[in-house]
Amino acid sequence: MSGNVLIVEDEFIVANDLRVVLKQAGYKVNGISASVEEADESIKKQKPDLVILDIQLKGKLSGIDFARTLRAENIAFIYLSANSSQKILEEAKSTEPDGFLVKPFREKDLLVSLDIAWYRHTHSLDSKLRQETLLQKQMSDISQEVLDADQKLLKMAGVIQPFVPFDLIASGTRPFKTGQFNDLAYLRIGFNEYQFLGKKEFATILGLKDPALAMVADNSPIDTDANIYDDLSAVEMSAPVTLQKVLADTFKLKSYLVLPVALHNGLVVHYFFYSRQPNAYSTRHINLLQSLKTHLSDVAQTGFDTAESPALSSNMVQPKNSAAIFQSGFKGIIGNHPLLLSALDLTMQVAPYTTSVLILGESGTGKENIARSIHSNSPRKNGPFVKVNCAAIPSALIESELFGHEKGAFTGASEKRKGKFEQANDGTIFLDEIGELPLDMQVKLLRVLQEKEVEYIGSSISKKVNVRIIAATNRNLEKEVAKGTFRLDLYYRLNVFPITLPALRERKSDIPALTEFFANKFCHEFGRLFPGVAESMMEGLNAYDWPGNIRELENVIEQSVILNDGKSKLELKRSLTNKGIESTDKLNIATLEDVKNIQRETEREYIISILRKSKGLIRGANGAAELLNLKPTTLESRMAKLGIQREDFTNFTESNKF
Repeated sequence: MSGNVLIVEDEFIVANDLRVVLKQAGYKVNGISASVEEADESIKKQKPDLVILDIQLKGKLSGIDFARTLRAENIAFIYLSANSSQKILEEAKSTEPDGFLVKPFREKDLLVSLDIAWYRHTHSLDSKLRQETLLQKQMSDISQEVLDADQKLLKMAGVIQPFVPFDLIASGTRPFKTGQFNDLAYLRIGFNEYQFLGKKEFATILGLKDPALAMVADNSPIDTDANIYDDLSAVEMSAPVTLQKVLADTFKLKSYLVLPVALHNGLVVHYFFYSRQPNAYSTRHINLLQSLKTHLSDVAQTGFDTAESPALSSNMVQPKNSAAIFQSGFKGIIGNHPLLLSALDLTMQVAPYTTSVLILGESGTGKENIARSIHSNSPRKNGPFVKVNCAAIPSALIESELFGHEKGAFTGASEKRKGKFEQANDGTIFLDEIGELPLDMQVKLLRVLQEKEVEYIGSSISKKVNVRIIAATNRNLEKEVAKGTFRLDLYYRLNVFPITLPALRERKSDIPALTEFFANKFCHEFGRLFPGVAESMMEGLNAYDWPGNIRELENVIEQSVILNDGKSKLELKRSLTNKGIESTDKLNIATLEDVKNIQRETEREYIISILRKSKGLIRGANGAAELLNLKPTTLESRMAKLGIQREDFTNFTESNKF
């Protein structure tokens, strides 16, 4: 990039050095400002393309205060600071900067950061315009289709979901005709699955007959302008019982956005977007919907009072109470909790681009599955997907593992070897547990990400690589930055598009589907019929907080299948207790290992008890395999895995031993 740059820095020596470097690189420097007041005057005289902004400035206002002005003016900016406390980082993050440089820095780091910041800024604008242009076309096409009102609303829901996320979308005329309820709605029950709600469905689900339903509807507020309600509990103050309050209680909704749209015949249709998340909507959503008003009016023009429950279609199904709910396009991802669906929405939004992604979440929440889904739904899907577990590589070998080495570069380097980045060329590299990287490697990784080239250990020649970066961590990186264990500039380089996966305790409604899936999986693997899950077991699973998340649930189900007799329903073979288990910024790995060890020891002791009962027999009549209803080979495999030796069970004389 080359363009106009404003430097906002109160240390003259630093600011002057920046000016010299920028001019030598071909940039035009608009000026140097030491305070927010000076910077305000400068951008009024000449609007810069990009601003380099220190956080601590002269005067009462900080760089973060000025950043909000820059964001409103749509001017790209990067922070330049030596201050990386958690509080400062959180405030800086809220302004959505295009980059962050930590003092001191190399000249090349500065220039690369400017290029990246400018690319991110222009790319995000172009991407937003392209997406909104596509949305306008899709809405226009839907409005012109000859469809019933319910089908038009369904199609509209599908295309608008990535831009205005919702758990329930509804539309209906306001004010109501006397005693008449004509709202149409769709409840989101899967990634691309919606359940229709018409008058009959509302009456059934809400438990209200026609007169009561009409009364509740008549009590509901009528908006003349677009509005956002962040706290649905406050809505009930406007009337004894409102439709919004009943819906909130029934579907656990927390906030909603309403948009009135005038029709050609003089009626007004209200569109409602409800979310189970508090503070889900902002003026950005209102502005987008306002730009779609013409199409929303055309979509709503079809009559509402004739709609009946539509036939089931591929993206409109009834809720599944017990079957494992696989999400289309997401291999191995099961469930339909709103928090999970929100993460999947973000996954599909970012997949088509080359943007770096940071996946956040506790251990065992499925971060690798999301990374693979991003890769498989991207233009790079035919390229390699290379996983690197940063926590599992000894610190002395990390550089070689990531970037490669020449023959003889160090003791034991008997041949030339490609690093993971080169192996992932034209594909995706997944840096799992990125928070475990030592600081010296963070510096080297940052340079590779910025310069898009690697250098073998033992070589002075750089090699270009074309790699998409997906990183994941169970750590709170902002706290790690504040503690000085993670670089702030690397955090901003990785955190271009964050996706947070919910813990299992936050999406317990998915436990039945996950349990059934894992139970079927292990029954098939062990050659058994699936007998179902006992009610007492399901109650125990739902009551537990799952510090190990889905991975721990899988282990518990595997153990229950192994120890089940194959005739009765699955039962828990050990008690699950939440005592002593707490959520932390980084999950207590020792605690998880303790949990796994308890599971392992319980299973081991049970199998040993059966071996003692069978007097050491594994195969044949009355052998341990028969008593456990397992294949002999499966039992032998489990014994080897659990380290069960002959001396672990009592003396016996039978010959059919290992």
